[in-house]
Amino acid sequence: MAFSARSRHSGKKSEFEQVDAALAFNVKKSIVMVGMMGAGKSAVGQALAARLGVAFMDSDEEIVRAANMSIAEIFERDGEAFFRDRETEVIGRLLDTQRAVLSTGGGAFMSDRNRVMISERGVSVWLKADLELLWNRVRHKDTRPLLRTPDPKATLREIYDARVPTYAKADLSVDADPDYSIEDMCEAVVTALLTRPDVLEEV
Repeated sequence: MAFSARSRHSGKKSEFEQVDAALAFNVKKSIVMVGMMGAGKSAVGQALAARLGVAFMDSDEEIVRAANMSIAEIFERDGEAFFRDRETEVIGRLLDTQRAVLSTGGGAFMSDRNRVMISERGVSVWLKADLELLWNRVRHKDTRPLLRTPDPKATLREIYDARVPTYAKADLSVDADPDYSIEDMCEAVVTALLTRPDVLEEV
């Protein structure tokens, strides 16, 4: 089920209102953000965690912390297969710790075992951004090992075309747009999650 981002609120909330909003939800399962690099999984995930009053976790950050190396360095030294194995281990551990919002790397949802694990222990939310928006967000960054090619935009397109059919298997999807703020996206994700009372309820 796809949702468009339309903010239900305007203006900034006071600190009291933010706390009150966080207390207005019962999070029953971990919420796992999936999608392409540049889709906003970390930024929207952090805002969503604050909105719902739960912890935010990032599987890539956990891998970097455990290895004491950047993801690009892990790819270069140990290869992608090694990284994917560590990724699965980390996602499983994070899903077992507490109900939270978890941001995952762009390739994590491609793994059958990861999708099964996420479905059994949480709910997946695809941040659905088009290719041009993604390219505008990642083109000036050198932290994406998969884009270290002679033609990074063509590589991004290949990755996008290969992954979108699998992202479409996510439990929920929310459409992104260049004009949407992080808050707009966060509210759209909340709206989507409220269609799943087994995951999120207003209280």
